Amino acid sequence: MAYIPYGGADFGEIAAVAAEVGNGDDGAYHAAWIAAAERLEAEAETTLASGHESSARELYLRASVFYATSYHPLYGAPVDRRLLDAYRRQIAAFDRGLALGARPVRPQRIPFESQAMPAYFIPAAGYETEVRPLVILNNGYDSTSTDMYFLSAVAASRRGYHSLLFEGPGQGEMLYEHGIPLRPDWEAVIGAVVDFALAHPLVDPSRIALSGTSLGGHLAPRAASVERRIAALIADPGTWSIADGFRHAFAAMFKLPPQAVADLGKLDESVMQRAEQMVRADRSMHWKVIQRGYWVHGVDNLRDYLASAELYALAGRAEQIRCPTLITQAENDRAAANAETFFAALRCPKTFMRFTAVEGAAGHCEMRNRSLFNRRTFDWLDEQFEGR
Repeated sequence: MAYIPYGGADFGEIAAVAAEVGNGDDGAYHAAWIAAAERLEAEAETTLASGHESSARELYLRASVFYATSYHPLYGAPVDRRLLDAYRRQIAAFDRGLALGARPVRPQRIPFESQAMPAYFIPAAGYETEVRPLVILNNGYDSTSTDMYFLSAVAASRRGYHSLLFEGPGQGEMLYEHGIPLRPDWEAVIGAVVDFALAHPLVDPSRIALSGTSLGGHLAPRAASVERRIAALIADPGTWSIADGFRHAFAAMFKLPPQAVADLGKLDESVMQRAEQMVRADRSMHWKVIQRGYWVHGVDNLRDYLASAELYALAGRAEQIRCPTLITQAENDRAAANAETFFAALRCPKTFMRFTAVEGAAGHCEMRNRSLFNRRTFDWLDEQFEGR
């Protein structure tokens, strides 16, 4: 639903897929989204053959969203062949849509260690050949370039910003196709992305912003604590730590003192066993931790996952961020629980921005009113870059 204002779907299409799934299982969910994506792609091809390039572009891009949505329940290692097939069709439709129009966008590669990262440079509408400020859009745990395009890149383009999309370790192609897991030293990733951006002739090197969504609200600040070429930072939401949520939950559920949960990778074995039973018994937690978390972090058990999660914390790093920083917190978003702690630790010019249920913007990453998020955050970014 977050993509509706930006052409990624319409409500009726989403409702129709939901009706098709009914009470079906993960396979039925996947099949329903794939069928809808195939209809959109077939219409795109027919429309393009009739000479309606603009409509075909919209349809291919929309089909990409539907392919991307189909495989979330299939997360996990070993990689499900249905996920790989859907991802490949997603990117093919995405590439075909972006290639249409007066200013085609082509897929690119960002050199990075042993495996180049996929990337897209999305130009500002009306300024396609001009030097403009750039927003680097940083994915979260399970988003891809398609998601970031509709979450923020379309809005950025309308506001006069170029944007750069990429899939890093633990994300999209890097995980699905190459098995490269997430890494805590995200400054190495963003360093390569900024190098790539600065080589682009249309990027203003003094106006490069980094915007992190979901887990990107942790990864982007971690990178900005080291990478001094970032001129402004947005963390949506401000995510202080991956492990803290588990720490508080385990302490409360198992009545443990603070010292017992100080390092989750060293939990008592009996507690670890009970925690794993709890995770496996809950459908949502099973997906988040075992299917997604293990896979993304490159581990195969709860102890190693929690030990890895402990590495993703901003204590001692938030203070090192120098650029103007915007921290967001949406009402009822558990990932934003420690956003105020994060904000208090900052020593740079900083802004705290809340989103509420009354505004229809509660929940993770303001997904039910994403246009409100984009409007406010780009207003903030305009202010940071004014006069530069």
